[in-house]
Amino acid sequence: MASAFFRSFHARYDASGLRGMFTPRKPRNAALRVLLGLVGVAILAALLVVGLFVGAAMLAFGLLRRAWRPQAKVRASQADVLDGEYRVVNKPGQPALR
Repeated sequence: MASAFFRSFHARYDASGLRGMFTPRKPRNAALRVLLGLVGVAILAALLVVGLFVGAAMLAFGLLRRAWRPQAKVRASQADVLDGEYRVVNKPGQPALR
């Protein structure tokens, strides 16, 4: 019963006219089909190559930027830094977060 309902529901609300407007049509000529297939493969290959070059350029830029940036010097002690020890005090009634 459910399959009959959905079959009739699909038949009533089928937008085949609208769907046909946006579907790509394959040409009937075999040579033109092969040519359009090769054009599609060439476009995919070009996008792949461009993506690889962009990725390599981003990596090279990051490595060069890191290499040319001056290294931060670590000083043993600074005058405006306080060194101290601390201890975590638990509040009563609160669960331990460990």
